[in-house]
Amino acid sequence: MELIIKPGMPLQGSLILPGDKSLSHRAALFAALADGQSVIDNFLVAGVTQVMLGAISAVGVSWELRGSRLIIQGTGLSGLRPPLAPIQCGSSATTIRLLAGALAASGIPAVLDGSPGLRRRPMKRIVQPLHRMGVPIQASDGGFAPLRLAARLSSQFLHALDYTLPVASAQVKTCLLLAALAADGPCTLTEPEISRDHSERMLAAMGVDIQVRGTRVTLNPPGSNRLKPLHLVLPGDISSAAFLIVAALITPGSQITLRDVLLNPTRTGLLDALKAMGANIQIDVRSDLGGEPAGDVSARFSILNGIEIDGTLAVRMIDEFPVFAIAAAFARGQTVVRGAAELRHKESDRILALCAELRQLGIDLDETSDGFRILGGKPVRGGKARAHGDHRLAMAMAVAGLASETPVSIQDAEIVAESFPGFVDTLRTLGANLRQES
Repeated sequence: MELIIKPGMPLQGSLILPGDKSLSHRAALFAALADGQSVIDNFLVAGVTQVMLGAISAVGVSWELRGSRLIIQGTGLSGLRPPLAPIQCGSSATTIRLLAGALAASGIPAVLDGSPGLRRRPMKRIVQPLHRMGVPIQASDGGFAPLRLAARLSSQFLHALDYTLPVASAQVKTCLLLAALAADGPCTLTEPEISRDHSERMLAAMGVDIQVRGTRVTLNPPGSNRLKPLHLVLPGDISSAAFLIVAALITPGSQITLRDVLLNPTRTGLLDALKAMGANIQIDVRSDLGGEPAGDVSARFSILNGIEIDGTLAVRMIDEFPVFAIAAAFARGQTVVRGAAELRHKESDRILALCAELRQLGIDLDETSDGFRILGGKPVRGGKARAHGDHRLAMAMAVAGLASETPVSIQDAEIVAESFPGFVDTLRTLGANLRQES
């Protein structure tokens, strides 16, 4: 599918977004590990979450979707069954890494595999610490999927772990926290920076003794391995909101409000960066949804200025860099991003692919090993762009087309359904001028 976006139309309106992708992933898997029925409302029904649901079906967990309500009959860690075939995780690194931790705790044998893109994602970062815990897991071809877990007796506890993660990663942290549910003592994980803490919040809600002190997280495994079921209403996806917020900021005459959006401080780095650029953004934290702070975000067209990003802020906005680059292209002066080397290990090498596509649109930039430099404030020409199999890159290019000189057309844009199936319809509802061609 080719998506063609014509510039010039302001965005106006108010809406509620589907549930947050990170929370939906975790809620599905954690509910599968609980004892009893869980109900999750405003669950994100998208490509990546369907992969997770397929994975839990493969290990004997039954579930039902009624619109955006997900009902899961949890079996507990001891109730998971060995899959009859390799579990296909698609392009979802979240699925394969989190599932590896859960299956490590359960002790069942399994093979976890995925797309060619997923087979390029680094897996040593979970395999090595799992080995230290005594998990019989092997990666392929020097540290990549497929991952193979051998059977382990449920009576054999895993070793307690005190481990420092080389890179701040919520996926790695969650994998190890799930494995720690079957450990013989407390497990402590330390990160160089604070990554998103959704797993800690959700596990605590399920009755797990988990303590957070800065960048250190300690989990005391439940003796019975029993987890309470979940009953959650998930807030809107802040990463999906990011595209609409930037779209409003760069498109003259725009003003939008997004209601009940996730506002967890570990996920609002982009909002902080945009406000530092001079963005007219109003944030109203007014509720708690699913154990997470949530509220309304309003954004209107703004004159932006270039800034520098690195350190903790880079970690807090790691998924939003493609659309942040679009904001930087329309900002006055230079924007510099450092400390974002993790982008080279996403669905694509996001630094390489992002810089290549931005150049195609006439944006002045330099690629660096851990980020990029953009000289903004010049007209964005428009033109043809490719998605590179990356949903966030495809949506970022679409946002650029809302304020470019000429239309932007994105090849293979159907990939946006991986995380935001309603992206095109949402833009159209807000007033964007776009069309799809097969």
